[in-house]
Amino acid sequence: MSWFESSIMATKGVARGKAGESHSITIEDQGAFHYVYGPYVDPVLEVKPGAVVTVETHDAFEGKITSETDKPTEILNFPYLNPQTGPIYVEGAEKGDALAVRIISIKPRGPQPVGTTCLIPEFGGLVGTGDTAMLNPPLPEMVKKLHVTEEGVKWSDTLTLPYEPFIGTIGTSPEIEAISSLQPDYYGGNMDLPDMAPGAIVYLPVNKEGGYLYLGDCHAIQGDGELCGVALEMPATVEIQIDLIKGHGNGWPQLENEHSMGFIGSARPMEDAARIAYRELVRWVAAETGQSQEEAYMLLTMCGKVRVGNMVDPKYSLGASIEKRFVK
Repeated sequence: MSWFESSIMATKGVARGKAGESHSITIEDQGAFHYVYGPYVDPVLEVKPGAVVTVETHDAFEGKITSETDKPTEILNFPYLNPQTGPIYVEGAEKGDALAVRIISIKPRGPQPVGTTCLIPEFGGLVGTGDTAMLNPPLPEMVKKLHVTEEGVKWSDTLTLPYEPFIGTIGTSPEIEAISSLQPDYYGGNMDLPDMAPGAIVYLPVNKEGGYLYLGDCHAIQGDGELCGVALEMPATVEIQIDLIKGHGNGWPQLENEHSMGFIGSARPMEDAARIAYRELVRWVAAETGQSQEEAYMLLTMCGKVRVGNMVDPKYSLGASIEKRFVK
């Protein structure tokens, strides 16, 4: 039996993980892209649990940075970054459920060079920002455009980086708020966690009828923390499979892959993001194994792992996980 057959999606989903109808959302289908996660727009697509959806996404800059001579501050209009495709309405989704989103593939889209990374003044992990004000002058603006294929990322004539794609921003709508797509929180959003990659399943809390799934901001490769505030941003074609877990009840995103189970917390300071993720994981391990919460807490102090998604956004994101072989 494959690991997917024993996943939460396959064992508890309405569609039991079986692929249903196929759909697509192209750039033209989407029309206007969204820069907030919220309930106040009409869905671009309605699907039943099990649907397989091919989604075209823009890069974080909506394709506006086209040359290494471009200056981001002259082109971009903050906070209109991270354009989101969606929302997708899932039939039967109600508050207290979870959308299960299986990431099947992520492929670069458009003419080369499709990858963009850059330095933006007062944005990043090692510079003064509006929240950490410094007298030091900002670093100079800089843009680097890179060729990206599924075989690799060409950094230079002598160095090719691996192609390690993932979805930087994915989530459901809050119940009442409309929140910037630059910010991660309990609904998902701009978590920038590299584990959100093909082969993984993310379980996102449903806060309003239909769930309202948004996604965008795909990356070709990113180091832990997204250090300068920008990874290798790229337009992409993403294939996902959507299921519905009734009464799942999680308040924060849960991430499952072949070898591990984890949760993602987003907050400032960074240790609070880790606390959220680990608290949710402690509760899951206890419920899954029948151990007390205290025993699960002690187990995770020995076997838990933490990965930094971003350390640059309005809230920081960390994923806490445990290998499935320790959950017995």
